[in-house]
Amino acid sequence: MDSTQIGFLSATELGSAIQSKQVSPVEAVEAYLERIQRIDPQVNSYITVMADQALADARQAEAEIQRGEYRGPLHGIPIGIKDQIYTKGVRTTSASKIRADFVPDYDATVVTNLKNAGAILLGKLNMSEFAHGEPQSSHFGPARNPWDLTRSPGVSSTGSGAATAARLCATSLGEDTGGSIRGPAANCGLVGLRPTWGRVSRYGVDGAGWSFDTIGPISRTVEDCAITIGGIAGYDPKDLSTHKAPVPDYRAALTGDITGLKVGVVKELLNPEELDLDPQMRQAVLNAIEVLAELGAEVREVSMPLAEKSGYITRAITHVDRVSLRPQFLREQPQDYHYNTRVHFTTANLIPAQVYYKAQKLRTMVRQQVLSLLEDVDVLIQPTSGHPANVINMEQKVESQEHSKRALAAGGFRGPYSLSGAPALSILCGFTSDGDGGLPLAMQIAGRPFDEATVLRVAHAYEQAVSWNKRVPPAAL
Repeated sequence: MDSTQIGFLSATELGSAIQSKQVSPVEAVEAYLERIQRIDPQVNSYITVMADQALADARQAEAEIQRGEYRGPLHGIPIGIKDQIYTKGVRTTSASKIRADFVPDYDATVVTNLKNAGAILLGKLNMSEFAHGEPQSSHFGPARNPWDLTRSPGVSSTGSGAATAARLCATSLGEDTGGSIRGPAANCGLVGLRPTWGRVSRYGVDGAGWSFDTIGPISRTVEDCAITIGGIAGYDPKDLSTHKAPVPDYRAALTGDITGLKVGVVKELLNPEELDLDPQMRQAVLNAIEVLAELGAEVREVSMPLAEKSGYITRAITHVDRVSLRPQFLREQPQDYHYNTRVHFTTANLIPAQVYYKAQKLRTMVRQQVLSLLEDVDVLIQPTSGHPANVINMEQKVESQEHSKRALAAGGFRGPYSLSGAPALSILCGFTSDGDGGLPLAMQIAGRPFDEATVLRVAHAYEQAVSWNKRVPPAAL
């Protein structure tokens, strides 16, 4: 196979080619390293490229496969991971000047799991500083959206979205607190899964909000997403929040059949007035719902009254959680934060205890509403975001009060599932009509706790019925 074709194979396709020895892991890594060297200077998705280690690991994987020791669908697959995930002997910066030289002495559990599956780490991916704020807060400069380099790839797993879309890794890991997997997936036209809270270990992850943080895949296809989550999920005694619920074969769940499946459409999250929902985004989701109905799903409208306020509730909790994790940084090194991060964290320090307490009570109510709806339907559908990707604003300033209100309200699209801990997936469902080829539009599919399999099944059935993911971002070419 021509090495220039390798980067355009899905992770699943590449895995099949590696298993059948049409492509070697070394060839795959070399192809991706060449693409990173050529394309990433404009996309800026990587903070650290682990070229020498990746090639050494590729040679080991190749030798294992030659001996008949094939480990599974991730064996030999080049992967990028968000730079808040610890890697032994390799700096883990959280995209901050404060952590720019921090080198962990152990691997995060998800890294151990990837290595055990035979995956090969290409490097550490850019992000918003300490998983907070817009792309410009990164100490290493913003990652850029491969569909339009002036625009945001999403927050806060910026590099995971950008690298995966630009074909600079076969699949990637992000971290989702208030939507940081699903947002980049939406902006970059990818599949991003926030697993159930407790499905994947957070041991060795520079946290943002202890009771929210979730590690999950950002991939090009649903099947890629399924094999990636399958490689990292499971109980971990080092993270007591993980559950012992068995991990199914997610790939086997992709049957393409959703006949009779009950789909609930959250009416509040299709409200263009309250949530400033872009008309093209709304219509793309409605069109996708029609496809699900044509595939045999039973579609009904449902109500989640607190959905529209869930962005406010999420931020009130996660802002406090973030700054309380390492208060010494704000106390001793405030000048080393990006200006916007410093303002947000300082403000979080001033949130009254009664506001935090009320937000926690409201969180329980949101969870009750989500789980109650999921007693009557199998999945819930809504937009992932209110708008396609915004233009990156490099100014260091606090926006207007009105801008802040809009940003908080926008969190309502992803907030219900961060607050409830339920699994939620973003999938490409169209493009805007303006610009050169348009910008991605995205639908969100959420399900019952520990039932990622059904969420993936619905997403896969939809993906197979449309052809949106056949398009390639301009920056990837």
